Amino acid sequence: MSLYLIVDLAVLFFPLVLSFDRKVAFYRRWPAAFTAIITVGAIFVVWDIFATQRGDWSFSSDHTGHLRIFGLPLEEILFFVTVPYACIFVYEVVRAYFPERGIYFTSWMASILGILFVAAGLVFYTQPYTLTVLVVCGVFFLLTAAVAPHVLMSSWFWAALGICYLPFLVVNGVLTAIPVVSYSDGHIWGVRLVTIPLEDVFYSFVLIAANFLVHILLRARLGARQSAAPNPV
Repeated sequence: MSLYLIVDLAVLFFPLVLSFDRKVAFYRRWPAAFTAIITVGAIFVVWDIFATQRGDWSFSSDHTGHLRIFGLPLEEILFFVTVPYACIFVYEVVRAYFPERGIYFTSWMASILGILFVAAGLVFYTQPYTLTVLVVCGVFFLLTAAVAPHVLMSSWFWAALGICYLPFLVVNGVLTAIPVVSYSDGHIWGVRLVTIPLEDVFYSFVLIAANFLVHILLRARLGARQSAAPNPV
């Protein structure tokens, strides 16, 4: 078993086991969660394939399995399942145990932030990973401001995101310290949080936040359908 696969399984273990907790009952949210994971994951896998071919990063054959899918180790694809699953689980735990407080974050604020991210990305157009991750962050804020600004006003959203950052950075730290994943110097700023490229902070934000966004929207829709369904006689 490869080290990367061990990391993937370790990330998944506790959230999966605790998915059947009575108060959280995460298994009831699996339709929304897995739809979000598949939808967002597909986008990130395509990005990953393109970025790997472009040379933004590469994977150590010493710490991954032999199976490659469009140049990606199977473990890398599983990463976009296990990490989002764990993060969405954290979001549901926050919802179950804490009241919604609300955050002052208007659609205009999100739009301005999105424009700033896109502009910042264009400034660093010679560094492909930096350019891409900043532009994707900008697109996230612009899209969310247009279709679901209420998500950014939720204390559940931001609290869960903040909680997820610590384990995500621990996992990312393991992957970059060994390293399982190596980055091309000319494609990034070169600023690191110990071993983690600063760009990965933005990458983790948009990965987690995008999964939250789709999950929250589907959660509300599926919940509305269940409420509207007639009771069986």
